[in-house]
Amino acid sequence: MLKVYNTLSRKSEEFKPLKPKAVTIYVCGPTVYDFLHVGNFRGPVVFNFIRNWLEHSGYKVTYAQNFTDVDDKILNRAIKENKSALEISSTYINEYKKDFQILGLSPLDRSPQVTEFMPEIISMVSELIEKKKAYVSGHDVNFEISQFSEYGKLSNRKTDELKEGVRIEVDASKKNALDFALWKSAKPTEQLKWPSPWGEGRPGWHIECSAMVKGMFGDQIDIHGGGLDLVFPHHENEIAQSEACSGHQLAKYWVHWNMFNFSGSKMSKSLGNVVSMREFSQKHHPEIYKWIVLSVHYRSVTDFNEDTIDRAYAGLAKFYSAMAMAENVLASDKSIQAATDEKYKAELEQAWKSIEESMNEDFGTPSAFATVFETIRKFNSRIRRGMKLNPQVSSQCEQFLVFIKKFGSLLSLFQQSPQSFLIELDDKLLVKLGHKRSDIDILVAERSKVRDAKDFAAADVLRKKLTEMHIAVSDTPAGSFWEVIK
Repeated sequence: MLKVYNTLSRKSEEFKPLKPKAVTIYVCGPTVYDFLHVGNFRGPVVFNFIRNWLEHSGYKVTYAQNFTDVDDKILNRAIKENKSALEISSTYINEYKKDFQILGLSPLDRSPQVTEFMPEIISMVSELIEKKKAYVSGHDVNFEISQFSEYGKLSNRKTDELKEGVRIEVDASKKNALDFALWKSAKPTEQLKWPSPWGEGRPGWHIECSAMVKGMFGDQIDIHGGGLDLVFPHHENEIAQSEACSGHQLAKYWVHWNMFNFSGSKMSKSLGNVVSMREFSQKHHPEIYKWIVLSVHYRSVTDFNEDTIDRAYAGLAKFYSAMAMAENVLASDKSIQAATDEKYKAELEQAWKSIEESMNEDFGTPSAFATVFETIRKFNSRIRRGMKLNPQVSSQCEQFLVFIKKFGSLLSLFQQSPQSFLIELDDKLLVKLGHKRSDIDILVAERSKVRDAKDFAAADVLRKKLTEMHIAVSDTPAGSFWEVIK
């Protein structure tokens, strides 16, 4: 039984979608005016896994994530670069999609843009005015929070409390300081504007998502996702305007991921600690990022720093090294036919049951990872590179590879060629250490030569030198192998 933590109820609930075996998901996506930073991709990686787990559990999932292509930041960037707002948003939507693809995430079912839903937005604003949930002030339209009695239920704060700690601009056109814009009149020089019953203008931020959800899915969806920083005001306002309009609950489950801390501080441009996803993926393998996100619980605050990155390298290396060893053992004698090791099969089935229990407890990836680490430890205690192959060993290697790849497929991890991945991982670390692969190869070959000559003292000197360079050497009957210490 799957349980999901619901921000609305502030507790873990049994997951029961609106329709049996069908799930609708809407996640708030990026505002597209620049390359997206590493913090922006935590949600896409988390929900890529959530969608995969739901599909693994037998649900037909329809997953949408929007692009906000109407925003002051886009307009300001357009002015700065002497381009149209459409050029700016189109450019960075394409760059986002490239990052999404680099990360190896599954394609979205829907990627709506605000500019594609202007008729739906205007229609929804009109309906809210008709129902006296919103009012016209000049050429603006505001939602009247006093007309929605449950306002504040998501953030669990009363309206008086919501005013505290929130910067609210004084606006004489509003009946209440917390009333929010549904439609904003256009400035004379503004690029992005559309005709409406209230004059030329553009939508407020919150109405955009409500209209897109309604246009794609109707009045209700199963899961609404977003970063924890969107609970108030964005998601609170979405609930107010959507439910005031339809009379139905907007989403059964509100799922929010937590923030990244960057070197102990919240990531922000003002602090100068923003790293774009593109920059990160050029410096590190994309699986490093996915490991960092998925090896911790999605609702926990996560530090994003060099130590975190180093731990991700070490963790991935442990997975891929075990996979590479299994492949190496299997390749040592292709004439051996595997005979299913029933005892090992039962062991893996029990491990998988434990993984399912973890995932079904609010998508608990950390405890699932712990189970797999234990599975790898047991495998490594039995299987060694260069060992003699027999049907039982062959069976264990084959079953182990299937198990790891099945687990990885849910996370969009561990699907690479193990040997190639480990080489690429080491190459990234060698750049960081300032070493060349060819220089390491020469030292390892030299050490092998003196070992063959029984000059073990010289071999030890070379091993010490390699260790000081953060290189570990393993000696097997098939020869010596090296890797960067992780």
